[in-house]
Amino acid sequence: MSGHLHVVLPGDIDSAATPSGGNRYDREVCAGLAALGWTVREHRADLEPLDALLAARPDGALVLLDGLVASAHPDPLAAHAARLRLVVLVHLPFGDDDPAARPAEARALRAATTVIATSDWTGRRLAELYDLPADRIGVAPPGVAPAPAAPGSGTGGALLCVAVLGRHKGHDVLVEALAGLPGEWTCVCAGAVERDPAFVAGLRARIDAAGLDGRLTLAGPLAGAALDALYAGADLLVHPSRGETYGMVAAEALARGIPVLATTAKGLPDAVGRAPDGTVPGLLVPPGDPGALASALRRWLADPALRRRLRAAALARRATLDGWASTAAAVAAALSRQRAPAWD
Repeated sequence: MSGHLHVVLPGDIDSAATPSGGNRYDREVCAGLAALGWTVREHRADLEPLDALLAARPDGALVLLDGLVASAHPDPLAAHAARLRLVVLVHLPFGDDDPAARPAEARALRAATTVIATSDWTGRRLAELYDLPADRIGVAPPGVAPAPAAPGSGTGGALLCVAVLGRHKGHDVLVEALAGLPGEWTCVCAGAVERDPAFVAGLRARIDAAGLDGRLTLAGPLAGAALDALYAGADLLVHPSRGETYGMVAAEALARGIPVLATTAKGLPDAVGRAPDGTVPGLLVPPGDPGALASALRRWLADPALRRRLRAAALARRATLDGWASTAAAVAAALSRQRAPAWD
């Protein structure tokens, strides 16, 4: 089924300085819905007040709002809920880590006819936090773009971390784990540095103090061919996140046959998944534990047999990953199952 759809996107949706998994997801879904025959009209939340944007839509219009926009502006959603079909796409439940954000997020979600979560974990957590009916929550996990298997360095020592630099992504834990790590290794951290300047300044100081300058590189935000080149040369993706609703970069690494060292935080183990034979294609450690992360890195560097096993598991997991067309189809299915606006 297809139809007409208005999509309300964050203001930084196309920012090269602050690329994010959420923005990538939104862009892929818009393109995928158009490919399925939907007429998609995009609106940027920073260019027009949300109340005016919604007021200009005719009665019964179908509007998909990124959760970043919806949770920041619940009042316009509540004001127009009775006459519009509002759908909220939730990448991250803000109320999960910040109780103060729960009233606004709850009001925004209760104004929606449908909530689309980007992972099973997110869907379960939203239901728990806000007592949302299960039949009003759809799940559309991120897809991955096809990519050639990464040749890697051949040594096991090429480590890669892809994430916006911030405490929630665990870069401070990574620096502590790498300090004093034996062996021949290098680590490149690719990600935006502007979102938390104070954290990044402290991180640079820690890198200098640990003597990691030259071995640990903060490369800034990268995309396209530059990021592809980093993936091609990587032996292991390290993702020490303190909280991840899914973990798109883990799936993107696995799409190239690169094993993943990640944490057990929230939905991240779902993204890592398992190979068809049940093998985890990487290593999982508790979040916020530099000792556990360092121990896993030592195992990886010291054990060629382990590296071969995990590489084989990553290549097998690669064959099971869905593309973005599956994500768009899941979103389309949720959009097509519209019910009356009132939750109660």
